[in-house]
Amino acid sequence: MAIDGSPLSDKAAEEAVRMAAGNPSQFKSKIYAMLVLPNAPRNTFTDFVPAAPITESDEWVQLRERVLYVIEKDAREAGIPLEIKVVYGDPAEELLKFAETEEIDVIVIGSSGKGFIKRKLLGSVSHKVAKFAKCSVYIIRG
Repeated sequence: MAIDGSPLSDKAAEEAVRMAAGNPSQFKSKIYAMLVLPNAPRNTFTDFVPAAPITESDEWVQLRERVLYVIEKDAREAGIPLEIKVVYGDPAEELLKFAETEEIDVIVIGSSGKGFIKRKLLGSVSHKVAKFAKCSVYIIRG
């Protein structure tokens, strides 16, 4: 599932856990929560040591609490295994690439909070994912 800490992302998290917990299959469901950050940390030629990943920074604790709180809490309470993925790049492209590589069954994603004009000019992540995904996509609307 795609996650960004927005109210729709939290609703998507709750729905992903509900779907995984309600799966009567003999195989245990697993949820991947994917946080796609817009740009990789940039190093300049004067840097001798590359920047540490965000997961190793002091900011990570605050970011994790703000963005991942709902999915971590709900998955823990439902007993559903959860794996957090943090990547850099275009959200739609990274989600699609991950879903294909990991052979994901369904992507759960919140609909865009963008306005009409911005959505028409740039498109939305959920629209791009729904259009190009090779698996099912469940879009949560507000």
